[in-house]
Amino acid sequence: MSARLYVGNLSYNVTEDQLRSAFASCGDITATTVVVDHVSGRSRGFGFVEFGSEEHAARAVESMNGQVLDGRALNVSPARERGGGGGGGRSGGGRGGAYGGGGYGGGGAGGRSEGGGDRERRGGRRERW
Repeated sequence: MSARLYVGNLSYNVTEDQLRSAFASCGDITATTVVVDHVSGRSRGFGFVEFGSEEHAARAVESMNGQVLDGRALNVSPARERGGGGGGGRSGGGRGGAYGGGGYGGGGAGGRSEGGGDRERRGGRRERW
């Protein structure tokens, strides 16, 4: 069974190879990921390291939490399972939020403040948002 760790406070310059090298002494690594912003292509400052066993992952948490990589002290902890629902745009999560859920200004429950999809106006005409 594999064990996945969250690695926070990464420098924006750290690559997946550097992350793998930093954790290599802790055990058998099966995967490394540095999370990147889809729009800018820039690192979001966190990533994940997956180990082949729970023991190696526990060793990595103990030895790497607080260690400095590229000038930043790492925050290492067991990764939480993803919950249902999507990310939120700007200031909201799941559904709604200030600019709608599900990304940058739309999706989920819809646009800015009116819900989403079609809505009826007076006179029975529909207005598309």
